[in-house]
Amino acid sequence: MLSKKMEAALNGQVLMEAQSSQAYLAMASWAEVQAGFDGVTQFFFRHSDEERMHMLKLIHFINERGGKAIIPALAQPEQTFDSIQHAFKELMHHEVAVSESINNLVDIALQEKDYATHNFLQWYVAEQIEEERLARILLDKLEMIADDKGGLYLFDRDILQVGAVDKNSPA
Repeated sequence: MLSKKMEAALNGQVLMEAQSSQAYLAMASWAEVQAGFDGVTQFFFRHSDEERMHMLKLIHFINERGGKAIIPALAQPEQTFDSIQHAFKELMHHEVAVSESINNLVDIALQEKDYATHNFLQWYVAEQIEEERLARILLDKLEMIADDKGGLYLFDRDILQVGAVDKNSPA
């Protein structure tokens, strides 16, 4: 059984995952209308779906542990970005914030000796290591490319493979 404190904290994470999904969906929509960024578009659509799955996993866990998952209202995310680099800086910012939130959840679980929730959260801890690593790699590549159109073309073409390779690599 979840404590009220743990239930509230997990529901806060549901909100964070939903907001991340919406933010990445907005990034995908923005990239889709930018000429020639099909790979980046698909990357952000896929990332949005992944965050939604993280949210659903939390919802099921809360409900299965005797709590009540709250489906949150969402603020509208940023809709436009100055550049592809700007969008990926926002991706990195979101992933770092999610990692900090997950770490806070782990801390609460340990304080409350809620070892079932602690065990459940270990998947999120490992996932965030991968997410931050991927965001950092992509941002580093974009910083190397700067405004080189050929480099941006190759980045856009290769981004889905980079994500697939990194997801299967050890953290």
